[in-house]
Amino acid sequence: MTPQMFANLTTPNGVCYSQPLGLFINNEWVQSKEGDKITSINPTDESEICTVQGAGAEDIDDAVKAARNAFESTWRDTDATVRVDLLMNLVRLTEQHADTLASIETWDNGKTYDAARNDDLPESIGVLKYYAGWADKITGQLFSNNTQKLAYTIREPLGVCGAIIPWNYPLSMVSYKMGPAVVAGNTIVLKIAEQTPLSALYFATLIKEAGFPPGVINIVNGFGRKAGVALVEHPDVNKISFTGSTPTGREIMKLASKTMKRITLETGGKSPMIILDDADLQQAVQWAHSGIMSNQGQVCSATSRVFVQAGIYDAFTKAYKEKVESVKVGNPFEDDTFQGPQVTRAQFERVLSYIESGKQEGATLAVGGTAHKNVDGSKGLFIAPTIFTDVEETMKIFQEEVFGPFVVVCKFETVDEAIRKANNSIFGLGGAIFTTDVTKAHSIARRMEAGTIWINSSNDADLRVPFGGYKQSGLGHELGELGLLSYTTCKAVHINLTSKL
Repeated sequence: MTPQMFANLTTPNGVCYSQPLGLFINNEWVQSKEGDKITSINPTDESEICTVQGAGAEDIDDAVKAARNAFESTWRDTDATVRVDLLMNLVRLTEQHADTLASIETWDNGKTYDAARNDDLPESIGVLKYYAGWADKITGQLFSNNTQKLAYTIREPLGVCGAIIPWNYPLSMVSYKMGPAVVAGNTIVLKIAEQTPLSALYFATLIKEAGFPPGVINIVNGFGRKAGVALVEHPDVNKISFTGSTPTGREIMKLASKTMKRITLETGGKSPMIILDDADLQQAVQWAHSGIMSNQGQVCSATSRVFVQAGIYDAFTKAYKEKVESVKVGNPFEDDTFQGPQVTRAQFERVLSYIESGKQEGATLAVGGTAHKNVDGSKGLFIAPTIFTDVEETMKIFQEEVFGPFVVVCKFETVDEAIRKANNSIFGLGGAIFTTDVTKAHSIARRMEAGTIWINSSNDADLRVPFGGYKQSGLGHELGELGLLSYTTCKAVHINLTSKL
């Protein structure tokens, strides 16, 4: 390891560390053969943090070869108890380094330190613990339907898995994909998001310290169009798990089809929230706010379309605007900040373009709609939390995913009208219902076209419950037992118990 591969960096809240800037392949830090350099930017003031190396096709090939060798030589046949011990070693190290990891993630991503430290890190640790508990419980079935034959099934690992990580939840998504993959006996190559690589690269240092054999977990940074494509197209990768935009998901499906890889896709969303007249108004306001504005609105399943029944529409809209205007937007390291900056200038400008679209199409801008200036009055990629009302179903802001602190509020008269409007979308990732009538809640949930429905809450996911989408929000599931099984294949063994042909 060369000194040039490290930079001594100090986060804005004073955390100092040595950050590896290379590629983590086969438990070693190596230089990129491609020579790509990717600059990591602090979105709070657009200052340059550091330069990180980016992988190309040759680097991806090296990582896949390391993963294949580890799979065939050791990891596939490693006892489940050993896998448990190694993953729990990693859990303990992640807990010890949680403050540093949260600081890096806030610095590199722009999310608040409070969210990174108290939401994302506990979730990442919880996912790893959960799947560690599954390691020795992956079983098949026995079939003994008659006296002349016995059959059984075995759940086996797929081989080398490729994972493409999004920038909105860097460490959480690493755990979502890495945890079940390695527990099931696979090895993995993680292509982290080029916009937010630093926390995952720091996490890589803990993998070797935890004792994982070389090649089991490989972490590389790189551009999607280069490193991501090379990973998806690689003939020796058996599965791709991707979280990101729907257009990119469609391209991954095409590329993966060349070698008929298994794929799991968690893509975009435009999740609806239906609020009935009998809902607890204050509860609905609080969840409507957190359901879209948390993580700067950069959540695939964010409830970004709010449908409110006519009887409480005016009262809800008034209270909702007051709530949105009351939160602090600013320095993500300050304790009372709720909303930090958007992750990149491209994302910042994307949100502003949708604000202009809403105005031009005739929707009413109720709150926000501008770039929010921080204390310096000029720097940073901050967007004022934005509400549009009087939104028609044909408008772009109703149909397209904005991925920012941006919500549309629509009035409805009947439940049937609300469900029809809620389902009028190419997406189907999440949805929420607010009512004190439990019968109505369950009835509406059955009719909504989405993979996850929350009743009287929004986006309070549970790592033990499978998460996946309908329609163009993805294929397959992550989390829970289903998330684990997607990293296995089922083999059937038939035993003839008679000498008869």
